[in-house]
Amino acid sequence: MKTLFTWRRTLLGLAAAGVIGQCLAFSFGAAEDAVIIPPPTLDETTQADSERAVFAGGCFWGVQGVFQHVKGVKKAVSGYAGGAANTAQYERVSSGDTGHAESVEVTFDPRQVSYGTLLQIYFSVAHNPTELNRQGPDSGTQYRSALFPENTEQQRIAKAYIVQLDAARSFNKPIVTKLETYNGFYPAEEEHQDFLTEHPTYPYIVINDLPKVAQLKQLYPDRYQEKPILVKTGS
Repeated sequence: MKTLFTWRRTLLGLAAAGVIGQCLAFSFGAAEDAVIIPPPTLDETTQADSERAVFAGGCFWGVQGVFQHVKGVKKAVSGYAGGAANTAQYERVSSGDTGHAESVEVTFDPRQVSYGTLLQIYFSVAHNPTELNRQGPDSGTQYRSALFPENTEQQRIAKAYIVQLDAARSFNKPIVTKLETYNGFYPAEEEHQDFLTEHPTYPYIVINDLPKVAQLKQLYPDRYQEKPILVKTGS
């Protein structure tokens, strides 16, 4: 885990400098295949025009990149959830002992896209919910599959959906996604925001994350928007 973190930090610096090559992509394994799953039978009904939800599903670059292409999403911010404010820094979280998970806080218009629909995309495209404390090439509790419901309605919908998917055997293994207590979300450092859009040739992104965006477009064409909603530009 420490070796992987060292490589990721080193390659992050190289990517920022624009000198990383495609030949290193094979160091990062291969993308997960999306899974076609039914929508939740239980979903929210609200007249609110804005809602927030926090999703953890491995490296936040890809999870953020997927949700930035979903119609109805107003903002998707990479960050940390599950731990204390004073340990919400990338290098500390990467140690795996802070309680934090790399997460994405999604602000959305529930009149355009419901929490249940976001869950469907999360389980189907954004990550593999059957991997315990890892996701693809990344391992450690900071890469766990977890949801941090911000209210009782989100808690109820997420719990029911996991039961529904497991009962239908939608995946070849049981879902390990945990529903954890929401105790705050802490945005990640600026260099991690909009990473997929800013570094589309970065090997990790090419192998692990761009396929997720392509799968979103293929499986959910009515939910897909070509232009991502970015953090740094606010649009």
